[in-house]
Amino acid sequence: MSGRDGYLIGLVGSGIGPSLTPPLHEREADALGVRYLYRRLDIDELGLPATAIGEILAAARLSGYDGLNITHPCKQAILDHLDELSPDAAALNAVNTVVFTEGKAVGHNTDWSGFARSVDLGLPDAPLSCVVLLGAGGAGAAVAHALLTLGTGRLHILDVDPDRSAALATSLCTHFGADRAIAGRLDNGGDALATAIGEADGLTHATPTGMAAHPGLPLPAELLRPDLWVADVVYRPLHTKLVTTARAQGCRVLNGGRMAVYQAADAFRLFTGIEPDADRMLGHFDTLAENDTAGSPENHVHR
Repeated sequence: MSGRDGYLIGLVGSGIGPSLTPPLHEREADALGVRYLYRRLDIDELGLPATAIGEILAAARLSGYDGLNITHPCKQAILDHLDELSPDAAALNAVNTVVFTEGKAVGHNTDWSGFARSVDLGLPDAPLSCVVLLGAGGAGAAVAHALLTLGTGRLHILDVDPDRSAALATSLCTHFGADRAIAGRLDNGGDALATAIGEADGLTHATPTGMAAHPGLPLPAELLRPDLWVADVVYRPLHTKLVTTARAQGCRVLNGGRMAVYQAADAFRLFTGIEPDADRMLGHFDTLAENDTAGSPENHVHR
């Protein structure tokens, strides 16, 4: 147990009012007997652009914050304002957790580790020879890093912006080895998607499709088959159209809740030095999710 009297943590991003992350952290702190105040610093409410993240970071340091979680649209904008980056944050070129320690602001990324743990525990022994990833944005980059770290042999990355998928694939191949990642265009009616799915052991989804503001499926339902495992990173709603459709097709399914919990647990550990009870946090999350009727359009992968 830490000898600290308490912790002051903040969440910085756009439209973060309905986020489940603050109560998830605070409930676990209460269970551990730790004083822990988690505040939202919504740039929309503050009337600030994402480019003001440096000023927000400096103000948080002066105000005595112990750390910050960073979400859309500030995960890359904050990079130039930090003193150090963890190896994973540097590899991903994105930060979702900042710890103020020994006079320095150190950036970390727990999105990738949260997803890796989610797959490891939620889809044990899932084959990883060939996996398809839909979405090459911030969440997609974290998922890709996790999948290749877990041993995925070949990762097909499909995005509506082919330049973005190509850039991510190039970065991953530089880090993990040539030919480990292959880029393509995400087109629901195109052959590339059907071909990639046909070769795959598993499908991971990291686009906004399925959230309250973007309902629907990210691919034709007929491409899903019983021997394909499916992991969605969207967690509001928890049971997305992809999750329910894949389950009905007989697929092994992983919803976005575990990733949300495990990335929060990793951030909590970085902030406090205290090991949280991840199973208990899953229970906190289930309770919060049951009471969450807002159906917020925000991408809670980033929260």
